[in-house]
Amino acid sequence: MPADPKLKLVASTPAPQGGGGAPHEPSLYARREPVCPSKIDGRFRRFKWAVMAFCLAVYWGTPWLRWDRGPWAPHQAVLIDLAHRRFYMFGIEIWPHEFYFVAGLLIMAGIGLFLVTSAVGRAWCGYACPQTVWTDLFQHVDRLIDGDRNAQLALDRAPWTARKVTKRVAKWAIFLGLSFATGGAWIFYFADAPTLQREFWTGTAPGVAYGCVAVLTFTTFWLGGFMREQVCVYMCPWPRIQSAMLDEKSLIVTYKDWRGEPRGSLKQAKRLPGAVGDCIDCKQCVAVCPTGIDIREGAQIGCITCGLCIDACDRVMGQVGRARGLIDYCTLDDAEHERQGGAAKPLIRAIFRPRTLVYLGLWGGIGLALLFMLGQRTRLDLSVARDRNPEFVQLSNGSVRNGFTVKLRNMEDRPRQVVLSLDGLPQGAIYSDEMDAAAARPALGFTVPADTTQRLRIYAVVPSGAAQERHFTFRLTAQARPGEQPAQDAVKTEFSAPGDTD
Repeated sequence: MPADPKLKLVASTPAPQGGGGAPHEPSLYARREPVCPSKIDGRFRRFKWAVMAFCLAVYWGTPWLRWDRGPWAPHQAVLIDLAHRRFYMFGIEIWPHEFYFVAGLLIMAGIGLFLVTSAVGRAWCGYACPQTVWTDLFQHVDRLIDGDRNAQLALDRAPWTARKVTKRVAKWAIFLGLSFATGGAWIFYFADAPTLQREFWTGTAPGVAYGCVAVLTFTTFWLGGFMREQVCVYMCPWPRIQSAMLDEKSLIVTYKDWRGEPRGSLKQAKRLPGAVGDCIDCKQCVAVCPTGIDIREGAQIGCITCGLCIDACDRVMGQVGRARGLIDYCTLDDAEHERQGGAAKPLIRAIFRPRTLVYLGLWGGIGLALLFMLGQRTRLDLSVARDRNPEFVQLSNGSVRNGFTVKLRNMEDRPRQVVLSLDGLPQGAIYSDEMDAAAARPALGFTVPADTTQRLRIYAVVPSGAAQERHFTFRLTAQARPGEQPAQDAVKTEFSAPGDTD
């Protein structure tokens, strides 16, 4: 892989021999050269516009979507309710004990990135990565305030005059406004958006909200406004992971050097027909690159495969009357095939191949499994903890009592009538700590509030003579009353008694 052109070895002049001074160590630091991409239009540029608009609309608009869940649950369509430990996504509600659904979605996201990378290279980096989206947005602000590439470079080299200060202040103010909108939108995912917005502007929001907005505003302003391509090249580990996942059958942006080399101007091509390639060395591919690389030097870590160099090169090739596709999405195998004179192969073959189909199968399989589990899960959950000390109590009438702590979890957005019953305990009955032992019976009814876990103290008793063994295994069953949506959960536990045998 060619070295990054921006990494230059700057060596200081060594001290003269015999002068008594040690030679200076070479410096590995080089001042960042500003990257000012030129404006370009083309199919990939329009696609980037569409992806950027979609991503920003989803990010800024999602917290304001409403979803009616009834009077006992929040009405925000997507909400990460940390206070009540809930995750809402439209009609789906995830409880803490169901975090495996979130883990499954994260695994699907990872496999999805593997799938995209294997099929079309670093398309995530080039189009949908948040750093790419906000950097692209800020670069359009650059062109709006400072002008196109040449004007930006000239202004960057110019001394600090009133005109330059005015432009810089105006541009940075827009950057700051966009960054504030970024941080401000994030907090709305964790609380009711209209309520939090009102509290935020009246100064009554929690302190963590202001802190979160401040941190995200600063990081967006600094990373998107100033560091830009340095985040992709030096800070982000994902390009290195993606590079390891590419193979000779992956689609990447490729400069077809057998067509373009040796480079020469149009005058040289007219003077020496056949002696120069199609590349006229106009450097438009470099001028439009958001990371400032030269794709003609081959695959490199700074390439995010956004395709803007393809738009620029195709436009130039059209203007000089040469075939488009000198820079194009192409696999290394297909590039070699074309080098040897073969016809270009359809891109669909590079996308649907065994490796990508395996990733697609894994991704789809996990998704179907999550949907199945989501459809099969019960909205009523029961947990039981048996008292360990004492294990049992023998009452004055000879009956034996065990104590249990029961938690009934109602995951519906409405109160539910639940019946708790015994199964497998001979002549057993239960009563709660709000009842008298004489009122014990095989089943008890409770009203569990909406979206709540209700904690109960339950006592199970068996009459004298019924407990012939030291330990009984039985089940406590929680079931919605008739007329409710069918739901049931059961837990096996033990009943301890003096017994005749250990």
